[in-house]
Amino acid sequence: MIAILLVCVFLSPATRAIGFALAGCLCAYEYSHQMEKLNMFCSLHVMLLYLLVQAVLTILHAGITAYCVCFIGSIYMALSSGILRKRVNGNGALDTVAGLAYPCLLFSTVMVVGDSDIWLETLALACLGTWMCDTGAMLGGMRFGKHKLAPAISPNKTVEGAFWGAGTAVLTGVLVYQLGIWCRNVTWLGAQYTPVSLRLCVMTCFVSSSMGQIGDLVESLIKRMLGVKDFSNLIPGHGGMFDRADSLLFSIPTAYLCLRLALH
Repeated sequence: MIAILLVCVFLSPATRAIGFALAGCLCAYEYSHQMEKLNMFCSLHVMLLYLLVQAVLTILHAGITAYCVCFIGSIYMALSSGILRKRVNGNGALDTVAGLAYPCLLFSTVMVVGDSDIWLETLALACLGTWMCDTGAMLGGMRFGKHKLAPAISPNKTVEGAFWGAGTAVLTGVLVYQLGIWCRNVTWLGAQYTPVSLRLCVMTCFVSSSMGQIGDLVESLIKRMLGVKDFSNLIPGHGGMFDRADSLLFSIPTAYLCLRLALH
């Protein structure tokens, strides 16, 4: 899966959009499947169609107006499905709208980020910062954790672990800054990293990884509501695609916003 991810990310903007769209489709399927266990039937085809059309629009550089029309049209279709399909009814229609917002809209945002001029810097800071933050939070929580962060949502997470995760993310920002200096003249598969200032690297890693921790808690909240441990068993020992993407869906758009505001 890591090999497939690297190929999708570095081959071209089109493969990035397609790869993110397929990941979003998997998450939408897992979401819909879990909702069915509660006898709430979403219009999965509306979510899948939205993601695929968004991928095409991203590849064509359609622009913000087309993206908005695509999303609004999907909401109309989702709400109409409650009228046209008896099995879906009102609850299913509203659950479909919720699925369009999370995870589908966030995946569409990641597609647009992947088509931007700072996609490599954004993904490097957001992904490395989030993954190292998760590792630091886990190790710090195991060693020093005493105060529960959100016991009703995620009993294993601690305040101490969250601080250790944030500190690890700051150190990751320093590491990414140094890697950027080393790789500033390296071009691989058409991608060239533009060095970002140390302050901006640290700030972006800290803010985006903190949002990633919130994203993790948000998904835990939803799983608590559904009464499940993982969204699926797609990745043995790690859960489903949704379980792996929860933090990144919050951290990647946040990192892009930090970089965009600072660089322009």
